[in-house]
Amino acid sequence: MRVGFKLFAEAYSPIEVVRQAVRAEEAGFDFVEISDHFHPWLHDQNHSGFAWSILGSIAAKTSILELATGVTCPFVRYHPAIVAQAAATTALLSDGRFVLGLGSGERLNEHVVARGWPSASTRSAMLRESIEIIRLLWSGGYRSYRGRHLELEDARVFDLPERLPPIIVAGSGGPAAKIAAEMGDGLFATEADRDLIAQYEKAGGSGPRYAEVSLSWAPTEEAALQSAHKLFRFSAAGWKVQAELPNPVNFEAAASVVRESDIAESFGYGPDPEPHLERIRAYADAGFDHLALVNAGPDVDGFFDFYVRELASALK
Repeated sequence: MRVGFKLFAEAYSPIEVVRQAVRAEEAGFDFVEISDHFHPWLHDQNHSGFAWSILGSIAAKTSILELATGVTCPFVRYHPAIVAQAAATTALLSDGRFVLGLGSGERLNEHVVARGWPSASTRSAMLRESIEIIRLLWSGGYRSYRGRHLELEDARVFDLPERLPPIIVAGSGGPAAKIAAEMGDGLFATEADRDLIAQYEKAGGSGPRYAEVSLSWAPTEEAALQSAHKLFRFSAAGWKVQAELPNPVNFEAAASVVRESDIAESFGYGPDPEPHLERIRAYADAGFDHLALVNAGPDVDGFFDFYVRELASALK
């Protein structure tokens, strides 16, 4: 099992996110993955730096740490040609340490370019076409593409790495698992869902299985849960709501009725390592082998120390 750290770019400045990545490498994490947002989820988070610039800086300041997007929507706000170029460049700058995580996105980030927000089924089709375009451009030469939703005209990515980045596809149901199996190199999820992995394997998937594990470290359980509620109460409504709301103000309204107790079951929290390890084991037992630990606590350096002191030896 490989253990990573989630760089929560919605809650920290770009400079601080880079610092955290350096600390993650020092703490012995295998990889970091960063959210690719235009907006934060909530006003309490108050940040949202450009992920690709941050990744370039991390690549320059680390040496063995793997980097990943967790995840990028390669259509609407971006065109897949831009994602293909950005991923290839990041792979070169990181000496092959980059993994491209792709998903069907959220209205929160994509509506800003005023191109509308497609239905879930259309987004799945657009994700398929996007992966086809990215792989086409990565095969070299000038390329054109005409799909049902997306087009490419006489384009070439000139700087390609010798080792192309793996594409990890995010999803929470059968259609996404099928796309991950048929077109990706691995699966990305946020829930410890055995059925999702079974669907992925049934569709022929055999690659790495990434997941985010929600934790919150603080010196007391009360402080840990309070911080998790402050930063992550947006998540209580589930993915169908998360994908559809357009702005932080809408998430603030939707999360206004969420209590600390409503999110307690989805986090390992407090100063005791056992609740954290129990939460991590649930994902490992479900079949995930690349676990990105998310710290929703108020002290990120305290979490790194806690990881080195209490968690690392139990997970390696």
